[in-house]
Amino acid sequence: MTLLRNIALLAALALASCRGGDADGNAAASSQAQSAIAPILTTPDAVDTASFARPLEARVHHVALDLAVDFNAKRVGGTATLDIGRKPGAQQIILDDKGLEIASITDGGGEPLPWKVGAADEKLGAPLAVGLRPDTKRLVIKYKSAPDAGALQWLTPEQTAGKTRPYLFSQGQAIENRSWIPTQDSPGIRQTWEATVRVPAGLTAVMSAPKSREPITQGGESVFSYRMPHSVAPYMIAIAVGDLRFRELGPRTGVWTEPAMLDRAAGELADTEKMMAAAEQLYGPYRWGRYDLLVLPPAFPYGGMENPTLTFLTPTFIAGDKSLVGLVAHELAHSWSGNLVTNATWADSWLNEGFTTYFENRIMEAIYGPRRAAQEAALSFDDMTDALKEDGQGAPITRLNLSKEEAVPDGGATGIIYDKGAAFLRTLERLAGRQRWDAYLRSYFDRHAFQPMTSALFLSDLRNNLVKGDKALESKLQLDRWVYQPGLPSNVARPDPAAFAAIDSAVVAFARGGPVPSAFSRWTTAEKLRFLNSLPRELAAERLNALNGTLRLNEAGNQEVLFAWLSLAVENRYEAAVQPLERFLTAQGRGKFVRPLIQALAKDVQWGRPIASRIYARTRPLYHPLVTRDLDELKLAAPAP
Repeated sequence: MTLLRNIALLAALALASCRGGDADGNAAASSQAQSAIAPILTTPDAVDTASFARPLEARVHHVALDLAVDFNAKRVGGTATLDIGRKPGAQQIILDDKGLEIASITDGGGEPLPWKVGAADEKLGAPLAVGLRPDTKRLVIKYKSAPDAGALQWLTPEQTAGKTRPYLFSQGQAIENRSWIPTQDSPGIRQTWEATVRVPAGLTAVMSAPKSREPITQGGESVFSYRMPHSVAPYMIAIAVGDLRFRELGPRTGVWTEPAMLDRAAGELADTEKMMAAAEQLYGPYRWGRYDLLVLPPAFPYGGMENPTLTFLTPTFIAGDKSLVGLVAHELAHSWSGNLVTNATWADSWLNEGFTTYFENRIMEAIYGPRRAAQEAALSFDDMTDALKEDGQGAPITRLNLSKEEAVPDGGATGIIYDKGAAFLRTLERLAGRQRWDAYLRSYFDRHAFQPMTSALFLSDLRNNLVKGDKALESKLQLDRWVYQPGLPSNVARPDPAAFAAIDSAVVAFARGGPVPSAFSRWTTAEKLRFLNSLPRELAAERLNALNGTLRLNEAGNQEVLFAWLSLAVENRYEAAVQPLERFLTAQGRGKFVRPLIQALAKDVQWGRPIASRIYARTRPLYHPLVTRDLDELKLAAPAP
């Protein structure tokens, strides 16, 4: 039986089991109103080892949340109602659970169901097994999240821009949503969802779904309701609560953030509507309705998170000159690659991130021109090259489809998943021709909209709809070599050597003792990064003084440029950068910046580790658990009082 026939049969089974009257005694109205139920892939490479779920036996297809947010207890709690599909004869359904405090589980008619939480794994949580009666098609779970739920970060008023109200935000990717939502937390088990959320009056709750009714304030609480009619991977359910204001950016776009940040955020995001139009022109209609953005407090651990209809963004992208809005293009592109078509397992993260990195660059080219796009593509190529050097060309971690040992949530190297993935697609474009490649990629998103994807299924689709039996083209593309083998294939499309020719000459001149380049202030951000990252890693103090004195790098307002400079300073024990370093690590919690700087300090036992200990003792409460989880392993001693 072919893969596609397997998928079709399973999808039909799920639909047949979930439609019609609910035998629990409730009409399955919420299920009826949703879009078509997404299929479950059945091949071995689609089995998600990071989830305890067994979706071929019983799967969740709709989640309805009714929750209250308790800032004092640092918990969310209430009920999760799950509509499920099941194989005939299935006696239980397995959910994912990470520290949830469950009070009861009943069916749709209120009858108790047996349940048990199994042995816990430190990283994955635990299986939650719920017994099913022959007619059970709905579960009602009463529960609370734990105060230390990994997906939720609770900020005091002092940790926000406004300094007056508390703040909550979630970060579900890759497997953290199981710490506040009882469901099957696997990207291959797509689900529709809805939520009613109660928060203290005066605060606003926003979620990654369209608003389903106007908010209501009564007594001491406000009630917000949202509904996502399209099936999404569970990690895409997101919430934020705080003192938030909204400003429209265009007919379909807008920004939410704290009042103190609204003007700067809106100014930086002014081109968002143009980006949407460019993305649609490339690869088809935007299918989610609105595209709004939430600029979070600085503690947000990522650059951005592509939650559908509401991208979460770090404020570190705000440079005042739109020089870092490639981040916005990236998260917007995820509305096609990642949200519309999603990796079925974390072994294939490149299907989300590599596609999106490529797509981001195409959006940037359309809006800001070929020169900027070529430079940013060259920087991406540099990141890939660095990753290959660090890990070794033959290392399993340099495969796109990750090996079993590397295929863990958040596994793999960024330079591979993002940048090698983008290099692969750029190579396909060059060898097939841009017009032909764009037509294929647009049709790919159409064929697989709202469905999970694996590397094998993508390659099959590529061969059927692009290669079409052309043996010469098949040979040129080296498809299996790119996806399943480590290192870099010989046919890689390399960046334009002219993109940074002047910058590379300036690097050589400075490395030979020449002057600091006077044109630095006029360079693009990509050019500044190329210069700083290409300098010799060992520089004398007087050369660092020359750079800092002339270019005022300790005061750089562009966070990417400042990070590149501080990385160089730490490598050289540059004392004059210690105070700016401490300010930088205290002002934001973006993992991309925080982890490597503190790790680099910690490796230098005599000079850097005491600095790292002093800073981390102060900043740890400001960082998200996803960041502290890694940094705690450094076992930095608290400084002496």
